[in-house]
Amino acid sequence: MKNILSIALLTLLIYSCGSDTSKESLDDIITEGNLAKMKVKRDQTLKSYDSIGKILGTLEKAISDKDTLKRLPLVTSFKVKDTLFKHYIDIQGDVDTKENLIIYPEFSGTLINVFVKEGQRVSKGQLLARIDDGGLSSQLAQMQTQYDLAKTTYERQKRLWEQKIGSEIQFLQAKANMEGLESSVKQMQAQVGKTAVRAPFSGTIDEVITDQGQVVTPGGSQLMRIVNLRNMYVKASVPENFLGTIKKGTSVKVEFPSLRQHIEGKVRQVGNFINPNNRTFEVEIAIPNKEQLIKPNLVANLEINDYTKDGAIIVPDNVLQENAQGEKFVYVIDGLENSEAMVIKTKVNTGLAYNGFIEIKDGLKPGQSIVKDGAITMRDGLEVKVQ
Repeated sequence: MKNILSIALLTLLIYSCGSDTSKESLDDIITEGNLAKMKVKRDQTLKSYDSIGKILGTLEKAISDKDTLKRLPLVTSFKVKDTLFKHYIDIQGDVDTKENLIIYPEFSGTLINVFVKEGQRVSKGQLLARIDDGGLSSQLAQMQTQYDLAKTTYERQKRLWEQKIGSEIQFLQAKANMEGLESSVKQMQAQVGKTAVRAPFSGTIDEVITDQGQVVTPGGSQLMRIVNLRNMYVKASVPENFLGTIKKGTSVKVEFPSLRQHIEGKVRQVGNFINPNNRTFEVEIAIPNKEQLIKPNLVANLEINDYTKDGAIIVPDNVLQENAQGEKFVYVIDGLENSEAMVIKTKVNTGLAYNGFIEIKDGLKPGQSIVKDGAITMRDGLEVKVQ
C-alpha cells in the first residue's frame, strides 16, 4: 500500500515540475494573456487529470483487496418453495332469484279484498286477495243442487237396472245427466276458484300494486309482486375463452360492495349458449341469504377460480425482469456465506399471476433463494450482501 501511495505522489510531482509553465500560477498566466501558455497549461492539467484517475482506480482496487469490510450492494432474499397456487378471474354480476313474480288476476271483476300488506311473509297457497265473482257462487250452488239430484236419480236407476227393473234407456239417461252436471260443476268451481288470488310460492309481498275496489282484468292488471329472498343466486357473463376452465362446482369468492359482505360460493350452473353479441356464457352461483339482506339486482363482484395447482413454484411478481428480447429472468443467490454471495442471472418461464405472485413453470427449484429487494441494480456475477 505504501508503494502505491509513493507512486501517486511521485506522478503528481512530475506533472507539477515538468515545465516552466507548470511553475507559473493559473492566475498569472491568465493575467498575462498569453494564448500559447494558456493552452500548454490546459494540456498539462488534462494529463494530470487522466493520470490521477488511473492512480485512484489502482488505489480503489488495492483498498478493496485489503479491506475486510467490503461495501457490497445490499439485497433481500426470497426463498423458493412449492405451494398451492390458485388463480382467479374478476367478473361483475347481478343478484337474481327464480321466484320474483308479478301476480296477475285470472278473472275479470272488482278487487273486493286484499288480505296482505307490503313486506308480509306468506306461504305457498295462502289467500292474498279476492275478486268479485259476479254471481258465479250462486250459480255454482244451484248447479251443485242439480248435480246432487241427478246423482241420486242415477244411483236409484242403477240399483233398479241391476235388479232387472226398468229400462236400459232410463239408466243410461240418468248416468249421462249426472256426468254432464258433474262436469259443469267442476268447470264452475274452477271459474270461482280463479276469483281467489293465492301465493304461487312462499315468499315476501314486496309491493301491492292494485288497491282494493279497483276493477281488474287478466293480463292487464298487476296485483302485487312476490319475491322469495331465500332462493337467491348471482348471474354473470363470462368470456368464452374460460369455457374449458369454469365448470359446475367451481369455487367463487363473492363480494357485495354495498353490504360490505363477502361469502364463498360455487358455480351451480354453466350456460350452454354463447351470446354472439359479446362472446360470453352465463354462470349462476347460489348464495345463502338467511338475514335477507341480499336483494334482486344487487351488484356483486366475483372472483372465479379458473386455475389451481398444488406444488406450484411462485415468486413475487416484482422480482421478475425482462430483457430486450422479452425473456424474463431473476437473480439466484449462489454460494451464500457470512451473508455474502454472488448473484446469477437465471431465465425463467412464467405462468399465471395473481395477488402479487406469479407461477414459475421452469427455471427455478424449491430451496433456491432469489434477490427480492434490490434486483433492479443487479448484474450477472455481482457480489452482494444479503440481509
